[in-house]
Amino acid sequence: LCDDGSQLFRPAGHGALIYNLNSVEEELVSIKNIDNVAVERLLPVTALYKKVLIGRALELRDTIFGYLRSMDKGLSWDLVNEVEKWLDDVLCISFDSLPTKLEERAAVLRSKLDRPIRVCGMVRNLGEPGGGPFIIKGEDGSTSLQILEGAQINKEDAGSASAFAHSTHFNPVDIICCLRDYKGRRFDLLKHVDHNTGFISFKSHQGRELKALELPGLWNGAMSDWNTLFVEVPIDTFNPVKVVLDLLREAHQN
Repeated sequence: LCDDGSQLFRPAGHGALIYNLNSVEEELVSIKNIDNVAVERLLPVTALYKKVLIGRALELRDTIFGYLRSMDKGLSWDLVNEVEKWLDDVLCISFDSLPTKLEERAAVLRSKLDRPIRVCGMVRNLGEPGGGPFIIKGEDGSTSLQILEGAQINKEDAGSASAFAHSTHFNPVDIICCLRDYKGRRFDLLKHVDHNTGFISFKSHQGRELKALELPGLWNGAMSDWNTLFVEVPIDTFNPVKVVLDLLREAHQN
């Protein structure tokens, strides 16, 4: 509560931007943090790897669309087995178990294919604050690629804390999104949000510490049900300005 007894409301975090993204008509969208600022001499490498991410996203989209169209034409064990192997090899999606009947197994695999797509640039972890790439097992028993923030890690679990502390890569928020399905229809992105991943953050107001409830992060829980691919990009593409002293870094000098 505020000093006058009224409720204090705060912004709900970047997860609220999923509503903005859901209203975008374009098929292909590039997302980048506003504080990732490159000086002119670094623009060529930044632009090059933006094109790389876009190309990889389109390649991934075309492969997924091809599988879905093939499944529309007719099912076979050869096709279903190929899709299952591809999901595991490329998107790290594996299953504890799958139905034994062809049609039922195909339906499960189709549900994994027919989702929004994102390709996320990842840089080497040099100690910057933020999330990183992990393979996570979901409630349905399947694994997937996810971006996790420190607030989502159970630091009391030694294994989880160690995995986060020794993570090799970092999410600079350089993401290419494909927002339409294989029939050209817009995905309803709100159906692909994991609402159980909202979290409590520690903030302050007028010098007083407080806890704030935030929505699932945009590239965390808000995109947890997306098909995800991680691509390593050079550290030169990540030039954060979190505080004013960051402007003194070499990367921000012309």
